[in-house]
Amino acid sequence: MPEENLFSPDPFVQEKVEDIWRTTCGTWKNCSESNIQELLLKCEEQGIDPQYCMSWVEEHSGNIPNWDGVSDAARQWVNNHTSTGSPIVSSDLSD
Repeated sequence: MPEENLFSPDPFVQEKVEDIWRTTCGTWKNCSESNIQELLLKCEEQGIDPQYCMSWVEEHSGNIPNWDGVSDAARQWVNNHTSTGSPIVSSDLSD
């Protein structure tokens, strides 16, 4: 029996991530250190976990020139903008 993908994102969220990607990167070949950070920021502003966005981008890493640099920039952004690389939610701030 084929392996099931247990993680099935909300189609609305996936569509929103793709819309953000189109406005920030446009194409995989155009994906760079600066616009990947913009993509993560826009995801965060839209209430989408930046780590989810980065995981989606990572699925296409073979199409991104300088993937190592893009990946490092994204990882650094996530570490700088989330608590130990974990999403910060408003309930964490009210404690």
